[in-house]
Amino acid sequence: FLVLAFYLVIIYSDYAGYPFPTAPPVDPFAKIRVDDCGKTKGCFRYGKPGCNAETCDYFLSYRRIGADVEFELSADTDGWVAVGFSSDKKMGGDDVMACVHDDNGRVRIQHFYNVGQWAKEIQRNPARDEEGVFENNRVTCRFKRPVYVPREETIVDLHLSWYYLFAWGPAIQGSITRHDIDSPPVSERVVSIYKYEDIFMPSAAYQTFSSPFCLLLIVALTFYLLMGTP
Repeated sequence: FLVLAFYLVIIYSDYAGYPFPTAPPVDPFAKIRVDDCGKTKGCFRYGKPGCNAETCDYFLSYRRIGADVEFELSADTDGWVAVGFSSDKKMGGDDVMACVHDDNGRVRIQHFYNVGQWAKEIQRNPARDEEGVFENNRVTCRFKRPVYVPREETIVDLHLSWYYLFAWGPAIQGSITRHDIDSPPVSERVVSIYKYEDIFMPSAAYQTFSSPFCLLLIVALTFYLLMGTP
């Protein structure tokens, strides 16, 4: 009798135009806002002058939310994008958070520790509230991790200031490979999560004529051509 009643309910629901409810759709990934940079969050932009989270070669933001720090990362790659926390400006002995695009189309947040020039995945992952997306040949993600953790070699205390290492590159079957450029960008000075700045770093294609030395050289050559040789 119970089985018959169950089938009658299903038939009635279909005929009445009231199908059984389905699981709610997953919320789409909220776009990264850059107008908050330097105000309510700190940002690093690497690429073309004036670029944003969708057009920079690499983008990172950070902001404090209670006992956590929320990070947003995005890079022009179909593989992975990462940030490393380092006591110097060199790769080696660094706590690294990476967003990796796997073969199933998902973006997963993974934790690594740099052993020399090699990144070793660490099973203890401090990330939470993870979300990521791969769109328009870009890997973009957002996650939180605690500001303070008990002292451990592979997870740094974000209360302290660190140099930030920025990197991105291809992935093979969901595993990261060597970063795209030989010398990935690094923050000029240590970064404090208690200070929000909006820092732009021109990529190699836009550095040629931006340094003081290059500008001085251009002026000297122009003067030489105008005056001519004696």
